[in-house]
Amino acid sequence: MSRRRIGQEAFGFAVDRYATSSLDDLADLIDWALVDQTLVGISCAARGEPAWPPLALFKAMLLSIWYDLSDVKLAEAVDDRASFRRFCGFSRSEPTPERTAFVRFRRSLVAHGLDKSLFDTITGQLKARAIRVKTGTLVDATIIASASEDDGEGHWVKHKGRPAVHGFKAHVGADADTALVEEIAVTPANINDGKAGPDALPDNPGNVYADSAYRGDHFGKAVIAKGGTPRIVATGMWGRDEAEVRARLDAWNQPIHRVRGRIEKIFGTWKRSYGLRRMRWRGLAKAGIQIRLTAIAYNMKRSLKIIAVAG
Repeated sequence: MSRRRIGQEAFGFAVDRYATSSLDDLADLIDWALVDQTLVGISCAARGEPAWPPLALFKAMLLSIWYDLSDVKLAEAVDDRASFRRFCGFSRSEPTPERTAFVRFRRSLVAHGLDKSLFDTITGQLKARAIRVKTGTLVDATIIASASEDDGEGHWVKHKGRPAVHGFKAHVGADADTALVEEIAVTPANINDGKAGPDALPDNPGNVYADSAYRGDHFGKAVIAKGGTPRIVATGMWGRDEAEVRARLDAWNQPIHRVRGRIEKIFGTWKRSYGLRRMRWRGLAKAGIQIRLTAIAYNMKRSLKIIAVAG
């Protein structure tokens, strides 16, 4: 397949001629050659034209999440901003992709089912740099509204005291100490947390902290099978009187609440800063792409902070 070559003008940026950006630090976090290998089978050229390098398009997708940009705004920003060009690998004056290139790239990611492979490749590198000793895992789920209520692969769900939402659910397992996302499962919004929870468990999860939606043998046995210990919020216990039961519940639940509450900050960042308040595209496969790309973008920024503090 024919591909464009980019960044051929000695990159067009002398070190002393541009202001450094946090994007330069983010670029240094990853061995991008491993990501490029994952994308080797991707081709998303318009008919009769050489294809843009898939790694450059993937990096542009990360920019769209960090800066909450539509495809149109992303194409404009990559063309206009020097820091965006450097991050993606474009020199100062060469052409950059148009909006439709990003549409074709996403379609190719879905067709090849590469969202999980990309997430695993990048997260594995970040964990190796940021996680020293694994002590525990946070497990929870968040609902993201669908792009359209006509999306037949989403589903309605209603929680007590809240309006019904049509959409999808991201089931997440995150490291309890670093808050790096380690595993993700994506389902329609009506799938029970405890049922999908095992798919969000990393290997050797340590103590697994989760709310009462994860009570029951299905999730608990999955935790034990992975080598972990369930730490699930309890809703009731046996006791001689009400005061004794409440005391025992508080003694069990409060340490769990203190730890598992950290995962809410992850979901808050996704929705508040990275545009994951609503799906941009229709269908479960594209929901998986958007959620895992968001998790990659979040993990990279989070790792940069962890490494800076450790240094």
